[in-house]
Amino acid sequence: MAFRGALFLYAATWTLLLAVTVAVAAFSPEIAFVTAISPSSAFSKSCVGEGFVRVPMEHPREAMCFPAHMVRRSGLDFFVPTVFAALVVAGSALVVRSLALGESGDGERRRELES
Repeated sequence: MAFRGALFLYAATWTLLLAVTVAVAAFSPEIAFVTAISPSSAFSKSCVGEGFVRVPMEHPREAMCFPAHMVRRSGLDFFVPTVFAALVVAGSALVVRSLALGESGDGERRRELES
């Protein structure tokens, strides 16, 4: 009985670690982007003209200016990374299960022999 409790704690710890890692990986780009285009950012202040926001591109010195009304948060900004994180956690759980990590192999073999 104590073995089941330890196994549950082990599984819960790894599940929590996977979930936190995926959440950080999913939300980091969004936070970086929102921070870069915020009004207090140096990127948003270097556009010529009032009411424009500078959006960084791939290279550090490359950026484009867009009207401020075109660059704003939408309702999908929270939904899409959350769904992505859930899919990655589910996928990683399936990989762990398919690799049979955490199983000694004796339990299933013993059940096969008993039946």
